[in-house]
Amino acid sequence: MHPIHKLLSPHFRDTMNINATGRQILINAEGVLESTVFPGKYALEMSSVVYKDWRFDEQGLPADLLKRGMAVSDESMPNGLKLMIEDYPYAVDGLEIWFAIDSWVKEYLSLYYQNDDAVKSDKELQAWWSEIKNVGHGDKKDETWWYSMETVEEVGKALTAIIWVASALHAAVNFGQYPYGGYMPNRPALSRRFIPEEGSQEFSEMVENPELFLLRTISNRFQATLGIALIEILSRHSTDEVYLGQRATSEWIDDERVIEAFERFVKNLKDIERNITQRNQDPNLKNRSGPAQVPYTLLYPNTSDMAHKGGLTGKGIPNSVSI
Repeated sequence: MHPIHKLLSPHFRDTMNINATGRQILINAEGVLESTVFPGKYALEMSSVVYKDWRFDEQGLPADLLKRGMAVSDESMPNGLKLMIEDYPYAVDGLEIWFAIDSWVKEYLSLYYQNDDAVKSDKELQAWWSEIKNVGHGDKKDETWWYSMETVEEVGKALTAIIWVASALHAAVNFGQYPYGGYMPNRPALSRRFIPEEGSQEFSEMVENPELFLLRTISNRFQATLGIALIEILSRHSTDEVYLGQRATSEWIDDERVIEAFERFVKNLKDIERNITQRNQDPNLKNRSGPAQVPYTLLYPNTSDMAHKGGLTGKGIPNSVSI
């Protein structure tokens, strides 16, 4: 089995299955998503427009923060980045996770690729990368930002980004849906009418009874119930979840050097768990809980949890998109 396959396999667990199910009932025409979000039938069309600007080399967290102006390059900082908002939980926790993954990937690759020539001569690796570019993203195959995949460094960047997207990024955007949006008036998914113009009859109704006007504007009872049910399902961790830093079986690799490197990765993740817990207890970091006093735990790895109880925990980074 190719070493890159062994590295990435846990991060694609059940992903094909959930993607197929999603196409059938979630993002299909007149499906659940279109029925519960404000763009309706234009939801996926909007996503297609956004994809036109998609770049693989911008999927990593550091590149994303730089692109959005949330960080600047600063070589005096430990990881070469300075956050524009120091109390930014997603970025602070995420960068620790990102560089833990990055270190693990680099150490893993060093065991199999002694130099760049080993990368260039790996026919399976080159064929895999070619398929990603020319088949998976055939419409973007001629873009100049693709990694040439001729150096160990480029392989590391690509693999770290893939693992990050499949694990931590998905955890950050998915598992907080119910905790933050389960109370529909707090985060209505759609508006059934426009904000009224001043001087109109509807404006007078809004001024006279703003609460009733709001309830007649946001999702109706059926739409709200469907939306809440959807995000509750999406936000649940399964009882057989395999978190970042865990493996479904102890026999996933038989190379003692890899096992030792993986144990160092696990230790880094457990240290990050303690860091996140400490930051959430710091009264000076007000953005970590916000006015609702909900501690930010979406990027808490949960590597140390072997109980596998599942449920609406609001924390934990699964290895893969496997709802």
